[in-house]
Amino acid sequence: MKLLWDFDGTLFDTYPVYVETMLEVFPHLKETFERDEILKELQVSFTYGFQYLGLSAEQEALYRRTNVALDPKRFQPFEGVEQVLKEAEVNVIMSHKEKVVIEAVLREHNLLQYFAEITTPEQGFPRKPHAEAYEYLHAKYTLDAAIGDRALDLIPAKEVGMKTIMFRGTCAASDASLAHYKDFQKVWETL
Repeated sequence: MKLLWDFDGTLFDTYPVYVETMLEVFPHLKETFERDEILKELQVSFTYGFQYLGLSAEQEALYRRTNVALDPKRFQPFEGVEQVLKEAEVNVIMSHKEKVVIEAVLREHNLLQYFAEITTPEQGFPRKPHAEAYEYLHAKYTLDAAIGDRALDLIPAKEVGMKTIMFRGTCAASDASLAHYKDFQKVWETL
C-alpha cells in the first residue's frame, strides 16, 4: 500500500500542544474561550482559528514563530501509527506545517526514515484543499489512499482518484473512518 499522510492530528497528536502554546503566548484568551473551543477552531485551520479568536496579524506572526520553535519532544505520535508506516510500501506527507518542523519531529521519534517525501506550501504548492500537491505526489508514487483528520485533507485525494481514510472522525469525502491505528488493517480491507 502507498499512503499519503497529513501530519497534524493524523500522524501526531499536535493540537493539544498548539492550544497549550496558544494559552501560554496569549493568556488573556482564557478569560473568553474554553480550551476545547480553541482546540475545535484551530483544528478547522490555524487561519480560521486566529480569526475566530480575534488575533491580529502581529499576534498570528508571534504565535507562528513560537510554534516553529517548539521542542519536537512535546509532540507524540498516535499509538500504532509506526506499525502502519512500517507495513506501507510508500509513505508521503502533504501538510501545511513547516517542513523543517515536520522533519525535526519525525527525526526525534525515529520515524523520518519511513517517508519518501514531505510536501508543503513552502515548496510552492497551494494550500489544501487545492489538489496540486496531491496530483504531484500521486503521479510520482501512484498512491493508493490518503489519511487525514479533516475533510480538507481528503477532498483533494478524491479529486485525483485516491481512496480516503478519515482519522478520528467522519466526513463526506471519506471512504472509511479509522478510530485507532491498531484497526488499520481491518479498515484497509474494506476499501
